Amino acid sequence: MRARRILVVAAASAAALIPAASAVAGTGPAPSPGKQSLTARSAAPSEAGNPLSVKAQAAGVCSDAYQIGATAYINRAGAHVASVKQFYSPTCKRNYGYVWVWQSFRDKIKDYDVSTGVYSYSRDQVVGQDWWNATNQQEFWSYPAATVSECTAAIGTLRAPGDPVAGQASTSKRC
Repeated sequence: MRARRILVVAAASAAALIPAASAVAGTGPAPSPGKQSLTARSAAPSEAGNPLSVKAQAAGVCSDAYQIGATAYINRAGAHVASVKQFYSPTCKRNYGYVWVWQSFRDKIKDYDVSTGVYSYSRDQVVGQDWWNATNQQEFWSYPAATVSECTAAIGTLRAPGDPVAGQASTSKRC
């Protein structure tokens, strides 16, 4: 009996160490109902990304979109200046890129160029990309990308005047 118990504990421990299978772009935990209702009450833009904001709705983001994967950061002069996230809508079956420019950067640099979209590994291209030139906006959403059955990552770029190339970041690969 004791040997069986040790074997069961050892098997359970080993299973916990095995990495999970790759996640499909739309898999993973959806926001809890409490978080969804908090977001549903407001159309204010936020660093976390609010699919109900005016800019999200103008880009065609579905209201049930939520972040998938980890946040990436665009750096300039050794400091974070913007966040990049990938969102997924189970209703619309679309992915979105999202860039949030940090206020500390906006306070110093008045006009910058930004782009965001969803990189498709199978197509080797950015899908749903949108870009803004000489802007001081804070929130940026890509157009909907029909990439849910593909491996993807959100990508964002930010270029300040005088910078020869844009800083960029991409989120982790989601399959």
